[in-house]
Amino acid sequence: MINSIPASQTADFSSRLNEERAALRAFVVLLEKEQQTLLNQSVEQLQALAEAKTLSALKLTEMANARRRYISSTSPDLDTAAWILKHAPSCRPIWDDIRELAVQAHQLNQTNGEVIQLKLRSNQQALTTLLGAAKSAAGLYGRDGQPSIPTTGRALGSG
Repeated sequence: MINSIPASQTADFSSRLNEERAALRAFVVLLEKEQQTLLNQSVEQLQALAEAKTLSALKLTEMANARRRYISSTSPDLDTAAWILKHAPSCRPIWDDIRELAVQAHQLNQTNGEVIQLKLRSNQQALTTLLGAAKSAAGLYGRDGQPSIPTTGRALGSG
């Protein structure tokens, strides 16, 4: 007997797996939008995307935890892939999609993190340069309020 789980529970599991796949697809779309926003330097949109990404990640975590609890309650010794092969082989294509989407999401998230790190380094370098220029500019005037710019060459009006 391959499937010891009632057909109604298998159908419910399949439905939940489809919902998880749809949620993961939506998460990938968010990560792609985040990447485009980072590359286009549209920082105004980043806050909204970050909030949506957080909510989506929480939803995906809840779905994955519910799936694991269900599998554990029916066959505690099996992981998801093995459980599907044993109890719901018709769900294997959905599970394969979920795994591929998870890899894609991981890669996008990692790339986005690298882009953010590059932008942070670039911003830090620009800030350091500006602070250095500000310190140099602060030394343009002496204690008496007169310019103390080092001059080279001859003075104006001299001959």
